[in-house]
Amino acid sequence: MEASSRSGRRGRRRSQPEAGINVTPLVDVMLVLLIIFMVTAPMLTSGVNVDLPQTSAKPVNSDDKPITVSIKSDGSLYLGDDPVSGDDLVTRLKQMASDDPGRRIFVRADAHIDYGKVMSTMGQITSGGFTHVALLAQQPQGGQ
Repeated sequence: MEASSRSGRRGRRRSQPEAGINVTPLVDVMLVLLIIFMVTAPMLTSGVNVDLPQTSAKPVNSDDKPITVSIKSDGSLYLGDDPVSGDDLVTRLKQMASDDPGRRIFVRADAHIDYGKVMSTMGQITSGGFTHVALLAQQPQGGQ
């Protein structure tokens, strides 16, 4: 019986700790940082302060240099950082887009603005020939 108990002990080996580095947590952190920068980069392109509504939708891919139309709470329009009138909006958009109707236009509107004003502005842009009009919204802080 002693011989069988000895051979049983020899057959079992204790597992040694692995000497390699686990890179999975590093990759997870890098992907989270990449997503954070992808979400915040389009919001940093305009300097007009607008209180954006929050949504849980995923952000859209952005062009190299997007064109941003902002609508403040008082209804005033901005093209980039410059104020613009409603009548002059499409003309100035065509100049900035170099008459490229496929250029993406981002519309940023204050959360407290009338929804009809946002829709009429987007309708004005699409009637001017632009086909890629997107709304920007702020991601919730709680990650919900």
